[in-house]
Amino acid sequence: MHNGRPVARMLLVALLAVLALAGSPVVGVAVPPAPPNPSDEELDTGRDEVDARAGNVGSLANQVAEADAQLQAVQAEVALAREETNRALMELSFAQDEAAAAQAAAAAARAEADAAGARIRDTQQHVDEFAAGSYRQGSTVGGVTAFLGSENPEDLLARAELLEAVSGSQLDALENMQRARTVKANKDSAARAALDDAQAKQQFAEQAKVAADTAYQTAIDAESAQAERTTQLEARKGDLERQLYEAQQDVRGLEGQRQRYEEWQAQREREQAAAAVAAAEAAAASSSDSDAGSSDSGSGSVGDVIDRAMSQLGVRYSWGGGDSDGPTLGIRDGGVADSYGDYRNSGFDCSGLMIYAFAPEIGYSLPHYSGSQYDSGVKVPLSQKQPGDMLFWATGGRIHHVALYIGDGQMIEAPQSGSQVRIAPVRTSGIMPYATRLL
Repeated sequence: MHNGRPVARMLLVALLAVLALAGSPVVGVAVPPAPPNPSDEELDTGRDEVDARAGNVGSLANQVAEADAQLQAVQAEVALAREETNRALMELSFAQDEAAAAQAAAAAARAEADAAGARIRDTQQHVDEFAAGSYRQGSTVGGVTAFLGSENPEDLLARAELLEAVSGSQLDALENMQRARTVKANKDSAARAALDDAQAKQQFAEQAKVAADTAYQTAIDAESAQAERTTQLEARKGDLERQLYEAQQDVRGLEGQRQRYEEWQAQREREQAAAAVAAAEAAAASSSDSDAGSSDSGSGSVGDVIDRAMSQLGVRYSWGGGDSDGPTLGIRDGGVADSYGDYRNSGFDCSGLMIYAFAPEIGYSLPHYSGSQYDSGVKVPLSQKQPGDMLFWATGGRIHHVALYIGDGQMIEAPQSGSQVRIAPVRTSGIMPYATRLL
């Protein structure tokens, strides 16, 4: 006896096919919601609005370029002020060294002058003792003048005998005293000259210090003012870039919505047809293989990568920050990054943003180094770059920056300390001739 299974299967196949073609949900098939589908009238109105806004794109691009030029000029002024401070501090150090050397020379000359004075006092004491001895012997001879003042041979003979009795060392003492006085006068003169030189050098050192302090304070004030100005320019630049991107997006606005709707509709029809065939095959099969259909969830798309990167717009730059889960604390570099406190704040650096965009759930695990990321995929000439490709910049052949190309000459990047994740026009200066493609 025949049962009713073949008939039931045929009815089930027909029912599933009708439901699929009619747009009703089929078990096991996830149908995404329909994207907006603007009417022709809305498209015409939208095109008029886009045309009006598109005229501002050129002026916005010029303002962005001007903001970039102003920012570079401010940074150059800060660098120059710092170098002027270094120069003033160097001159102060030299002047202080010279003043210290001159002061030491003055002290040495003073010590020698004091020693000469001591020798004069000793000699004077010997001369005084000689004169006192002559007086005690009843002679009026107190020195060489007594010998020269004799008036007759007898007197001369008496004085000669007296002088012969005087020790030769006592006569030498008179000469030594005169010589010591001369040496002392020379030493005093040298001491005064050295001291004058030391005072002049010290005055120069003080003037140099005042100049250094003034230059340093000027540099600090300039850096503070320019840092604030730089922040304002960066904010304005980011705003202009967002406006430029929005204007470019608006140019494709409603036409893009219509295109996406048509693509969604075509994809939906293909999925419905496939679902009907799968349902028919499942109903016709004698075994329970209805759960064989599964979706491949291990690979991502270019759109997924760009969406992940775009979701981090406005997140701060932190050198060394970012992983597959999102922003992380930066690391110390002993320089610029530390001055911005990157190690205390969560964010991304350029290669960290790429790690997040191409996270393991998308299908790729990138190293946290832009040079290695350059070699992580297929090289394509820069002229053939496509959305989702990574772009690289180098100095002297060494790669130092990476960004994600998102189309229409735009890229998303984490540029440098003090900034944030942003959309910017692709810069050609220093760019590598090849892009890296992973998808």
